[in-house]
Amino acid sequence: MTAGRPRKVPEQSTAVVPPRARILAAAQDLFYHQGIRAVGVELVAASADTNKMTLYRHFSSKDELVAEYLKDVAGEIEAAWDRLAARHADDPRGHILAWIDEMGRQMERPESRGCPITNAAIELPEPDHPGRAVIEAHKRGMRRRFAERCRAAGLKDADIIADQLVLLLDGAGVALQTIGRKGPLAALRRQAEWLLGKAQ
Repeated sequence: MTAGRPRKVPEQSTAVVPPRARILAAAQDLFYHQGIRAVGVELVAASADTNKMTLYRHFSSKDELVAEYLKDVAGEIEAAWDRLAARHADDPRGHILAWIDEMGRQMERPESRGCPITNAAIELPEPDHPGRAVIEAHKRGMRRRFAERCRAAGLKDADIIADQLVLLLDGAGVALQTIGRKGPLAALRRQAEWLLGKAQ
């Protein structure tokens, strides 16, 4: 999953797809579309074509399931970043803009609710929830990735620009859910280009 693109529950026979994979796929779809707090383990189990006993055999609690869901999502986002990095190995500025474009495309999908990690952060304010560590590590990691690419592009104040890029994307995801696709999201690429241009 990249921002706004939930994983589909596997369509293969339940005999082919292991229960844990089915449970995580169902959790990812349900947590993203309906919200972590709104979805109970009974619904996740039923959607995965299994039962609560099997779910708890793989995940000791709903909190653990949420943390594993977030690890999966974060891993998919980071893998997508790495794929774009490989395509723009000699063009760090182009890589940054390609990432902005990709996130914009994901958020323009009709089913998009913005960034799943940001949404989870709003739903999980408790500092001791196991999902919080995943959220914070991912967000810090993405900020570090932006800073590295800004430095590689020779931009002035690379750390500040990285912070602004993070705020730009997180803000776009929130604006999507409050103002809609005709709000700031429509100018996402232009805003990023303006920001990078100011740092040349």
